[in-house]
Amino acid sequence: MNIYTTDKIRNVVLLGHGGAGKTSLVESMAYLSGIVTRMGKVEDGNTISDYGKEEQKRKISISTSVIPIEWEGVKINVLDTPGYLDFTGEVEQAISAADAAIIVVSGKAGVEAGTERAWELCEKYKLPRMIYVTGMDADNASFKNVVETLTEMYGKKIAPFHFPIRENEKFVGYVNVVSETASKWKDKSVEECPIPDYSRDNLSLYRDILMEAVAETSEEFMDRYFSGETFSENEIRSALRVNVNDGTIVPITMGSNTLCQGTYALVDDIIKYLPSPENKTIAGFNMKTNEVFEANYDFSKTKSAYVFKTIVDPFIGKYSLIKVCSGVYKAGDMVFNHAKDIEEKVSKLYVLQGGKPIEVEELHAGDIGAIPKLTAARTGDTLSTKNNVIVYGRFEISKPYTAMRYKVPNKNDIDKAAQAIQKLTHEDQTLKLVNDVENRQTLIYGIGEVQLEVIQSRLANEYKCQIELSKPKIAFKETITKKADVEYKYKKQSGGHGQYGHVKMIFEPSYDNENAYVFEQQIVGGVVPKNFFPAVEKGLQEAVEKGPLAAYPVVGVKGTLYDGSYHSVDSSEMAFKMATKQAFKKGFMEANPILLEPVMTLRVTVPEKYTGDIMGDLNKRRGRVLGMNPTASGKQVVEAEVPMMELDGYCTVLRSMTGGRGTYEYEFARYEQTPGDIQKAEVAARASKVAENTEE
Repeated sequence: MNIYTTDKIRNVVLLGHGGAGKTSLVESMAYLSGIVTRMGKVEDGNTISDYGKEEQKRKISISTSVIPIEWEGVKINVLDTPGYLDFTGEVEQAISAADAAIIVVSGKAGVEAGTERAWELCEKYKLPRMIYVTGMDADNASFKNVVETLTEMYGKKIAPFHFPIRENEKFVGYVNVVSETASKWKDKSVEECPIPDYSRDNLSLYRDILMEAVAETSEEFMDRYFSGETFSENEIRSALRVNVNDGTIVPITMGSNTLCQGTYALVDDIIKYLPSPENKTIAGFNMKTNEVFEANYDFSKTKSAYVFKTIVDPFIGKYSLIKVCSGVYKAGDMVFNHAKDIEEKVSKLYVLQGGKPIEVEELHAGDIGAIPKLTAARTGDTLSTKNNVIVYGRFEISKPYTAMRYKVPNKNDIDKAAQAIQKLTHEDQTLKLVNDVENRQTLIYGIGEVQLEVIQSRLANEYKCQIELSKPKIAFKETITKKADVEYKYKKQSGGHGQYGHVKMIFEPSYDNENAYVFEQQIVGGVVPKNFFPAVEKGLQEAVEKGPLAAYPVVGVKGTLYDGSYHSVDSSEMAFKMATKQAFKKGFMEANPILLEPVMTLRVTVPEKYTGDIMGDLNKRRGRVLGMNPTASGKQVVEAEVPMMELDGYCTVLRSMTGGRGTYEYEFARYEQTPGDIQKAEVAARASKVAENTEE
């Protein structure tokens, strides 16, 4: 592959709903540019970008892939992203490396939840964008409906560049709204043709929309527009270049991926209207001078890059995908990773064509490539030089809230599975492991259940180790609500010295659920010698680890030792510890024990029309709705307090209720008393655990 300078590079991310046609669009581009001689199909599992076995099996994109397209002396790095919500982390990584976006919309399905989410991401990260409507060869595809819906949602910035020509219900060509010309397809090429009479009304409609969008870009154009003047094609194109880049105009075009029609015009428009990195800015921090480093994709400055994605694959190896922010990277360079405080050698440089590495000599500022075998590098790390240590801010990655408990059934695979999962967390930053010591479980967190199923499948197929996923145990706790006065005499005689410990204790609520217990002694007259007080507290400390009610940790108990007796020969620390543990079990059960459950503060962000459904569902989940707050994007945030056990599977339910338009987050609020019916069921389910604890 040729070496490209910054001005000859375009970094474009494909965004959109799952199934809208992003991967098949890449295939069409690859075919037109000569990368492949035959287009692959998602259904056949032979596309360039969906090269992973899980992707081929499931017929969906799971990870972002980079496909460099060479077109008329320009290199377009196309980042093909998953449309499925569970893999949003991959989308966010790709956006961090992109300079512009193509939002892909299905002509049949129209504007979907993924379309709206793509737009929101472009707004959030201020990405210039174009919209490409796919599937125009289908009978029920409607370009007009997509334009009308998008205009209704996002206003007059939506500007049609092309619209379809149909003959005998077939997609045969398109009308160029900017140049007011028509073209029809002939094999791979197009030839100009007269504008059909039946297309003139649409041309007039779309021309008005485009001219109005152009007019709104400046006061001078607005005055000319209202005075009835027309704009020349050069003026229109010049205005479009500026205004597409600043996001005030969003071009919309269309085509058929399977017929490879419309792709040529799209690629041409990418080069004409979307920015090269030289038109973008980026700044880091120079750790040596403590000054802001204005990299701005300048090849003449000291080299710096950041790792936007990591691939850890047992078949193709480890690659750190980088975007060069300044300077020129060459094979043999030494790079310094400030986050890991290590210098490593760039053995080779590659550009990845899906899963196929292509070696290159150098990468200029603004380009995207891959460095193999950087042992310490992780996604988000900055690679610079030891003489000029540069650090860039880390991009934002969605926080995972869907948890599953996982076990390794084969004990011989425990270490193997741990290492494999660790590698997968390097690749997928939305994957998180939590060791829940209290409940003796290991939790794996992800964005959704499908993502976790994919991880399970990858571990089995790629790393040859099985894991079992199950519903997590809820971190219940036990406490008491009344006072109990008990005594227990621990007495054993088995030849020689015996064991004797006698305690009288009061157990009552401490009303402090942050701490397990409070211990006090009110011994008068030495009925229990001071040297046994630590043993009594030790017994209490061990007893609260597993409560007598359901073998959950105990909180909020105050134990007071006020009387007892001892034997000058047979009393020991062990005897007083055992006496205390038995006194606690007895006293705890007499003091009206209850289960406490964790309650979370939940925030659900949805379009306003779904708020009623959300609140109704939360009420069924024993939730208390606290209120609603509007967001800047016009959505509503429903805030509620919900028991954690009621959030199991909430991700799937929320997506179903909102058509994928709802998001949620939660954090721990406090513990509250569990309702009687739930407590009864939990106590019954944990009876064997309590029995084990009693035997101890």
